[in-house]
Amino acid sequence: MSDRQITRRDFVKMGAATAAAGLWGCGRGAGDPEHGATFDPAVYASRGRVAPERVIQPRTGFAGRRLNIVILLCDDLGWGDLGCYGNRVIRTPNVDGLSRQGTRFTDFYSSCSVCTPSRYGLLTGRYPVRDGLIFMLPASNESLMRYFLRKTGRWWGSLGAVDVQEDCWADGLSNDEITLAGALKMAGYRTGMVGKWHLGDFSANAAFNPRRHGFDRFFGVPHSNDMWPCPLYRDETPLEADIKLDQARLTGLYTKEAIDFIEKSKGGPFLLYLAHTFPHQPLFASERFKDKSRVGLFGDAVEEIDWSVGEILKCLKRNGLENDTIVLFTSDNGPWYNGSPGGFRGRKGQSYEGGFRVPFIVRWPGRTRPGAVCNEPAMNIDLFPTLTAAAGLAPPSDRVIDGKDIAGLLAGGAKSPHEALYFYHYEELEGIHQGDWKYFRSVNHYTWPQPVDKTSTFMGKVAKGNFASWPNLYRLDVDPGENYNQAERHPDVCRRMEAAMEAWERRVAANPRGWLKT
Repeated sequence: MSDRQITRRDFVKMGAATAAAGLWGCGRGAGDPEHGATFDPAVYASRGRVAPERVIQPRTGFAGRRLNIVILLCDDLGWGDLGCYGNRVIRTPNVDGLSRQGTRFTDFYSSCSVCTPSRYGLLTGRYPVRDGLIFMLPASNESLMRYFLRKTGRWWGSLGAVDVQEDCWADGLSNDEITLAGALKMAGYRTGMVGKWHLGDFSANAAFNPRRHGFDRFFGVPHSNDMWPCPLYRDETPLEADIKLDQARLTGLYTKEAIDFIEKSKGGPFLLYLAHTFPHQPLFASERFKDKSRVGLFGDAVEEIDWSVGEILKCLKRNGLENDTIVLFTSDNGPWYNGSPGGFRGRKGQSYEGGFRVPFIVRWPGRTRPGAVCNEPAMNIDLFPTLTAAAGLAPPSDRVIDGKDIAGLLAGGAKSPHEALYFYHYEELEGIHQGDWKYFRSVNHYTWPQPVDKTSTFMGKVAKGNFASWPNLYRLDVDPGENYNQAERHPDVCRRMEAAMEAWERRVAANPRGWLKT
């Protein structure tokens, strides 16, 4: 294990420089190759709009049926917030019913423990570091104080060395990324999105609008509901300048729009991506659901989302689409201040299981078996290759797709196609999951606006505090709660996993965007 250069934890001691540099919005540092942060800013320059038809081709000999696809994504819903995952106080009969009809994953991960990068991973099949979308994006015109706090936190958190170069942070989804929607259009799909985008504030820059990234139709908001102003859009037209605190109607509006899209698209294959605003804070529920759950407003919001799931499923059945549609239900990351991580350690913003492990349920006619449970590890970056393959498309020829086709896991009996899963906090690779083992170099403890972690000695390392010992090694098959550090007992496993992390970082640093020669 090599010695580190100056990282953001070291910079805590340099607080006097933070305000001055943060005010000017400096970006990712150039140093610290150990953490994969040595990126040439030139690689983030846009190569121009990539026409998906140039790089995504039909699979040779594909003769399958193109099923409709419905992705239902919650915001900050914890692994333990659903009845089918053990919750006994929040009523989720519709999601539980979906689980009984399909496959429920127990070891499914988001590609990040905060919203923007997680959504990038889901829609592109790539780790968020590929596009610089490594932190939750702010509203472009929020108040000066909130903007300053976020910008300072972003700069402080991304500082890999004292030598700060130009800003390599992305302000939104790059034009040269291909989303799941953009790919499926190559297979003749009609594509629609409803809900929260959070891949660039399109109210300030129309280039970030979902309509510019493969979606034929859009109804929703540009970012999280705690970022104001928060406008409501249909396609590229604002309907309301700011939904302010009138958010109790959102789940109902989203559901109505989703049903309308399904009914207008039933003549051919379609993709519906419904990204709920809740249960992200601030929490809201309509009058029908408010004060009805046993655990307060969080439970109310989740129970209304469960109602929404039921309405979507009824719509599919009513229109004869039940056996022609893949339905997927998941969350963007673990729970924030409210919600249950299901007994796992950590929450949103951390690389522990509670931050990354999320519910994932799939009903795929002809593929999944009713009531099946998959214990193999997978990640939301797997949706892109799995669903494009199901639609008869070959992988893009010009870029690395980090996700894997997990159709075998859905059918049952297969092993995870991943040799390893990687856990990033901003641009920094903190951990790796291989087999039964989970290894951390360090874990940031989320403190707004900037995570600060606490490190000390291990195997001859120089102490950086007396709070925790790094690295940490957990055996998830016997200790899924990450309660017992086994690093000192298994130094050979630590070295092997550290070597795997360093090899991955070298590959990413050599080709950050993951472009392939075509």
